[in-house]
Amino acid sequence: MKSLLLLTASGPLLILTSHQSLDDQKLLGVLRQKGIGKFVAFEVPLSLARERYGGHFHAVESNLHETDDLRVLDFNGQRVFQLFHFEELGSPILVERS
Repeated sequence: MKSLLLLTASGPLLILTSHQSLDDQKLLGVLRQKGIGKFVAFEVPLSLARERYGGHFHAVESNLHETDDLRVLDFNGQRVFQLFHFEELGSPILVERS
């Protein structure tokens, strides 16, 4: 499982996904179906997301199965930016798909 911060045109999203990589075409297809084709992504250490979100993380994680593509952990950009510092995140990954 991965935790990813996506900076999209409509705002930041913190997601959990069972996909192992942002190169996964199925994951990119699911995001594209949701209207997210262009974004900057940062991997958030799973342990850090678990610590910062506590019970909410556990609730979302328990609903994520290997057959699920992703779950939104947080769509409140202000909260996401308050909870994580850029230095805690992985290197930015730029994705642009039409």
